[in-house]
Amino acid sequence: MLKKFSDFYSERINKGNPKRLILASAADEHSLDAVFKAFEKNIIDPVLVGDKNKIKLICEEKGYDANKTEIIDIKNNDRAVKESVKLIHEGNGDILMKGYTSTATLLKAVLNKEYGLKESPLLSHFALFELPYYHKLIGITDVAMNIAPDLTEKTGIIANAVKFMHKTGIKRPKVAIIAAVETINEKMPATTDAAVLSKKAQRKQLPDCIVDGPLALDNAMSKESALHKGIESEVAGDADILLMPNIETGNVLYKSFAFAGAHPAAVILGASVPVVLTSRSDSEISKLNSIILAAASETDKQN
Repeated sequence: MLKKFSDFYSERINKGNPKRLILASAADEHSLDAVFKAFEKNIIDPVLVGDKNKIKLICEEKGYDANKTEIIDIKNNDRAVKESVKLIHEGNGDILMKGYTSTATLLKAVLNKEYGLKESPLLSHFALFELPYYHKLIGITDVAMNIAPDLTEKTGIIANAVKFMHKTGIKRPKVAIIAAVETINEKMPATTDAAVLSKKAQRKQLPDCIVDGPLALDNAMSKESALHKGIESEVAGDADILLMPNIETGNVLYKSFAFAGAHPAAVILGASVPVVLTSRSDSEISKLNSIILAAASETDKQN
């Protein structure tokens, strides 16, 4: 059981075998901050794709030695993104990270049928949090990509998250299907979807995980709360993953945790490699955590 992000660093990162990270459109000081912090810790071996002059200028201003990294000089932003994805497609990278480009531009390249990276039926966002009041790291999905997922899409989101958790060493993750209540109500689709998803897992249609729901958030994260309501469940109070009913619920919970001082790690799943998307509003710790999480999930490939 992983309790802290430092557990990933100490237990899951092979520091003698850094992962090759491709930073798409790399002339971005916020992304370079995180990349060089991870580089200094020997977690990654970065390849910076973008305007070489701008990249070197930023590195000089920030005190980073750009000569220690590989730089592929492409001044056009769209071409830099395309080349970054192609490098991964051709087997020359373990992690893709967004630099000074839009999420839409990056994902368009990831989804390209000729050279893209899509592996699963859908892409989904996954965030992992270290919370002071919870006994282990907990994942939330999906808070940024799938707006109002139907039953099929929720199945895909769970499958992506479970597969990713397996890569980080969690062999049978516990998935809580979140709703407003813990009882099935035909007028509340989140509860009926939860019942179906739980049964699918029970019948091995969602393998290598334990799924239960509907569960309200307090039941999913507090064993005491679950017992108070008479809920007997392997998942209640011990969830590894919280499946959100829609993007609004997920986004509010994600930002509530962040505003409360938690530093998440976040990746896009469903591609052949983890995709790190950081924003300017993300803390430096969150950006570094995201790279560490992506690197930890790729450890088994080369061990």
